[in-house]
Amino acid sequence: MPGIGTIVNVAAILVGGAVGLALRKALPSRVAGTVMQGVGLAVVAVGLFGAIGASFAADGGRLSYDHVLIMIASLAVGALVGEAVRVEDRLDSLGKAVERRFAAAGGEGSVSQGFVTATLVFCVGSMAIVGSLEDGIKADPTILLAKSALDGITSMIFASAMGAGVLLSGAAVGLYQGLITLSSAFVSPLLDGATVDRMSLVGSVLIVAIGLNMLKVAKVKVGNLLPAVFVPIAYGGALAAADAIKAMWGGP
Repeated sequence: MPGIGTIVNVAAILVGGAVGLALRKALPSRVAGTVMQGVGLAVVAVGLFGAIGASFAADGGRLSYDHVLIMIASLAVGALVGEAVRVEDRLDSLGKAVERRFAAAGGEGSVSQGFVTATLVFCVGSMAIVGSLEDGIKADPTILLAKSALDGITSMIFASAMGAGVLLSGAAVGLYQGLITLSSAFVSPLLDGATVDRMSLVGSVLIVAIGLNMLKVAKVKVGNLLPAVFVPIAYGGALAAADAIKAMWGGP
């Protein structure tokens, strides 16, 4: 049944997050701070490895300068859109609303930090995109089931360091992957291998920024950069439209 992969993925995040919250309560604040630093370093490493892999995904294993240039342009355009829409403020408002209503956050970190961090890590990788497409087109959840195992463990670690906001990311994952699965027949022509690699590259750079924020090395407005992840889709669509126009007019 299409969609089962996303359902299992969300369940794994919630279960892993719940276990992480239980561990968080048992950790002294001194230990929790060290755990946060360790998780921050791991997030930076994941982002760097992902960015390097996506940068060398084309051109026979050589550095793809096209991918790098599109990544730079995507971050610039995404920043303009994100600042205009004030994504970061909206995410913070959502986190604070959840804190007030359910008293879910505590100790180090906040609902908004855990939510943004976990949502990025769970959504921007190629497994989320390709797995959702496979689930929608072929009713094959294999990729998403493998992703669920990884996300469950990651959710546990994140929740132990950043709190209940990590569980809130399950809703974002369900919405994101669910929409891709439901619209897979229409979206798949726009998500060729190059576009997915470019999205992964942009997302990996944002993950590095999240890790730097966690380590308090920088204060990057990652929320306002989120639209950058989707700019490569617009770029791919523009190229496809240009090719269609050329073909229509008999161009080379």
